[in-house]
Amino acid sequence: MNIYVRNRNCPCVRCRTHSMMGAAILITLGVLFLLENYHVVPFGQSFPILLLVIGSVLLLARTGSTEGHIDPTMYGGTMQPPPQGSYPQQWTGGTSAPPSNGPSQDPNDPQVKP
Repeated sequence: MNIYVRNRNCPCVRCRTHSMMGAAILITLGVLFLLENYHVVPFGQSFPILLLVIGSVLLLARTGSTEGHIDPTMYGGTMQPPPQGSYPQQWTGGTSAPPSNGPSQDPNDPQVKP
């Protein structure tokens, strides 16, 4: 079983539906406020329609087809290694010497435990 990972650049129904939530809420709120301004139905009685719209978009987003889905991870789920020469980073700044990887030999170092 493959794990579904959402991809913004994917053309499948499931990925595209995730981006429709904001637009659906804005359009629904606009229609509900328009109906209230024309005294058709008060907003206090029509706001459950907003909940129905949110639920239907969530239902579409979770049950939509993944045909043509493009997996966002590269190389079969592994991360790409950093380019050669960029790791480890060379010490470039300051006037003091770079920190050593071993334990400190300074007796006045506050991090050294006696």
